[in-house]
Amino acid sequence: MPSLKRVTDFLGLRKSIVGLLGMVILVGMGEKMAERFLPIYLLALGGGALSIGLLSSLDDLLSALYSFPGGYLSDSIGRKRALLVFNLMAMTGYAIVIVIPAWQAVILGAVLFLSWTAISLPATISLVAKVLPQNKRAMGVSMHSLVRRIPMALGPIIGGTLIGLWGESTGMRIAFGAALLMAGVGLVMQQILIEEDRKGPGGKPDTVPQKNLFRVLARTSPGLRNLLVSDILVRFCERIPYGFVVVWSMKVITQSVSGLQFGILTAIEMVTAMLIYIPVAYLAGRTRKKPFVAITFGFFTLFPLALLFSDSFGLLAAAFVLRGLKEFGEPTRKALIMDLAPEDQKAATFGAYYLARDVIVAAAGVGGAYLWTISPATNFLVAFGFGVLGTLWFALRGRDLQSAGEAKLTTD
Repeated sequence: MPSLKRVTDFLGLRKSIVGLLGMVILVGMGEKMAERFLPIYLLALGGGALSIGLLSSLDDLLSALYSFPGGYLSDSIGRKRALLVFNLMAMTGYAIVIVIPAWQAVILGAVLFLSWTAISLPATISLVAKVLPQNKRAMGVSMHSLVRRIPMALGPIIGGTLIGLWGESTGMRIAFGAALLMAGVGLVMQQILIEEDRKGPGGKPDTVPQKNLFRVLARTSPGLRNLLVSDILVRFCERIPYGFVVVWSMKVITQSVSGLQFGILTAIEMVTAMLIYIPVAYLAGRTRKKPFVAITFGFFTLFPLALLFSDSFGLLAAAFVLRGLKEFGEPTRKALIMDLAPEDQKAATFGAYYLARDVIVAAAGVGGAYLWTISPATNFLVAFGFGVLGTLWFALRGRDLQSAGEAKLTTD
C-alpha cells in the first residue's frame, strides 16, 4: 500500500533494519529484566558496596575494551556474522549466572553479557549507515534507540515482579533464564532477516578492516575529537551515581520504593525517551545538530541534582522523566559520529570513539563507590559538577556541524 510504504520509508524500515530491531527487542527484553537489579542481586548474594562499584566500573571498562574489537570484527567478517558471535557471548554469560548463584559468578558472567550493547553497537550502527542514505541515518539510529527502549521500559517491570514473587535471589535467576531463552530466539531472527554483507571486487568485504587503533584515531576529525572531550565529562556525570540509583531509591530514602515501583520508574524514563525520538530525528535531519547535543548534555547534568532532592515515589517519577529527556539528542550524536567517520571504516571508528571514551570513564564506577561511602549527597553533587563542565565545554567550544542536507551538498 502506498501509505504504508510512505510510513516505512519515512522511518527507514528496510528488511535488514526490521531484523535488527527485532533482535534488539528480544535480546534487550531478557537483558533488562535482570540488568537493572544487579546491584540488589549482588547484595543478596553477599557482595557489598565495593562489588557494586566494581560491577559499574567493569561495565564501563568492558564497554571500552569491547567497542573497538567489535567494530574491527564487524568490518572483518561482516555485520551479520559479528552479531551472531556477540549474541552467543551474551548467552554464555547468562548461563554462568544461572548455574552458579554467587556474586563472583555474577561478575564473571557480566564480562560476557553486560557489554553486549557495546560490542554489538558498532556493527549495529554501521548496518544502519550502510542500509540507509545519509539523510535517513538520524532517523534509523533514532528508531534503533526507540525500539531499544521498549525492553528497557518493560524488562525492569517484569524483573521487579519476579523479585516480588520469588525473592531477590530466585527471582533474579528466573529472570536470567528468560534472558537466555529470548537471546536464542533473537539470534535466530537476526540470521533470517538481516541480509548478508555485500562483497566488493574479488569477493572481498565492502569495508577495509583496520586493526591499528591509533591509525583509526588519527583519522578522526577535529569536530569528532571535540565532541569526544565533552562526552567524556558528561559520562562521568552519568556513571558516578549510576550503580547507586537503585540503592538510593530502594534502600536509602525515607519513603523507599519496591522493586516493582522501581521498574515503573524505569518505564517512565523509557516512555519519555521514546516520545521524543522521532520528532527530534526529523528536526535533526533538517537543521544543525549542535543544539540537540547541547540540550542532551544539559539533561544529563540535571538528573543527579534532581535525584538528591527526590525522597518519594512522586519526586522520583519527576526525576526519571528528566532522565528520559537526556535521550533528546543521543541518536543525533551517534548519527553524527557515523557521518564524520571514513566510509571504509565506520564500525571501527565508532568502536574507537567508544573505546577512548569508556576507558577513561571506567574510573567513574569505583570513584562513585568511594564518594558514596562519604555520603550519597557527595556522590550526586560531584556528578553534577562533571556534567556542568562537559556541557559548558561543548557550548563554548563545540562546533555547529553540518546538517545532513548541507553535507550532501558538500559531497555533491
